[in-house]
Amino acid sequence: MALGVLNNLSALVAENNLNNTQASLQTVLEQLSSGSQINSGSDNAAGLSLINGLQANSTALTQSATNASEGVGLLQVADGALSQVTNLLNRAVTLATETANGTLNSSQSAAANQEYQSILSEINTIGATTTYNSSQVFTGSASGVNIYTGDASTTGSSIDNLYFAPLSSSTVGDSGGSVVQSSSGVFYDLSKDTAGALTTAAQSSDTVTGGLKFTITNADGTTSTITTTATTLSGLVQEINKDGIPGVTASLTTASAVGDTAVNSADTGILLSNTNSSVVIANGTTALADTTTGGTVSTFNSTKSTETITYQRGANEQTSNLASTDLLTAGDAQTALTQINSAISNVAAQRGYLGAQVNTLNAVSQVETTQQQNILAAQNSVQATDYAQATSNLSKYEVLSQTGISALAQANSLQQEVTKLLQ
Repeated sequence: MALGVLNNLSALVAENNLNNTQASLQTVLEQLSSGSQINSGSDNAAGLSLINGLQANSTALTQSATNASEGVGLLQVADGALSQVTNLLNRAVTLATETANGTLNSSQSAAANQEYQSILSEINTIGATTTYNSSQVFTGSASGVNIYTGDASTTGSSIDNLYFAPLSSSTVGDSGGSVVQSSSGVFYDLSKDTAGALTTAAQSSDTVTGGLKFTITNADGTTSTITTTATTLSGLVQEINKDGIPGVTASLTTASAVGDTAVNSADTGILLSNTNSSVVIANGTTALADTTTGGTVSTFNSTKSTETITYQRGANEQTSNLASTDLLTAGDAQTALTQINSAISNVAAQRGYLGAQVNTLNAVSQVETTQQQNILAAQNSVQATDYAQATSNLSKYEVLSQTGISALAQANSLQQEVTKLLQ
């Protein structure tokens, strides 16, 4: 090798190796200080993507356990109120039985009736003033209260729709309904495709024409119809959810999220979850269409939606009407006694439903908590710094850094030997 001073190749090699060592040393120090071996996409792009996904799952599951606990709290508030109603009804049984005996005079019967009417008034008060988070509990709303739990994906999520029958002296208790589970749904694709490829995705702000029609078969055999009128995609979703259609919820999502393989997986549209066999969903008088530039007339396919548990009112749905009863005579008391016993039975049935939902949500909370723990364990195995390996690398790179600096100094000093040839 010729001896020259034009390019100090040895110094360049030493400098490059020293730079590499310093970069590796900095990475190790970052891993040691942060506790994570993946701190940027350059460390491990695939690993970072996996970690971010697991973090989203873990966060959703943590909140889901809280959601379930809040649902349990709501159910317990309702059950506590109904337990007081049962106590009041038991007192009403005593009064009615006493008055039905026929040994009381009219003034005594009137006194018993006065207390009985106070009991009915208190039942009305309990129904009207029982609240959870400042919201009335016993609304009798057909849409119920949705308790959402899941891991932030459609396939890993579920809804427990809680129904709270109205409570007053004219509607005491609730029996005859049933709990059903369903994952059926309809996906309305509003994105435009060309030759099978997505060209224009539907946006929440897009203008829509036409609408959707919901035909509901009521418990008494009659039907009612709800037709949407919203003019934007997001407005349509909000309208459907506000209409309180039994068992129906709407959301904006993608075909891939709901497993609709009949269209492009990136297509966006409306998913309608329907757990009520008494509700039929169809286009309104005009087919639903996205009229924003590049939009299209909707196509719809039956598909899987969020797993939902809901309460369906039955054809033999029963509540007890005590508002028209009194204890003014022995005959009235006997009639009231029959109604009161029926009310006690109906309240017990309603409390049975609420208790079953408490057990369901407690089980869901336990599953979510266990799943979240396992996901954190998986995330930790991918992300956490291996301190034994990292400290070993730290020692290695510290030594290489020192030797690299020495080598660079030696490389720089070697060329100075050329001057000796000129002396």
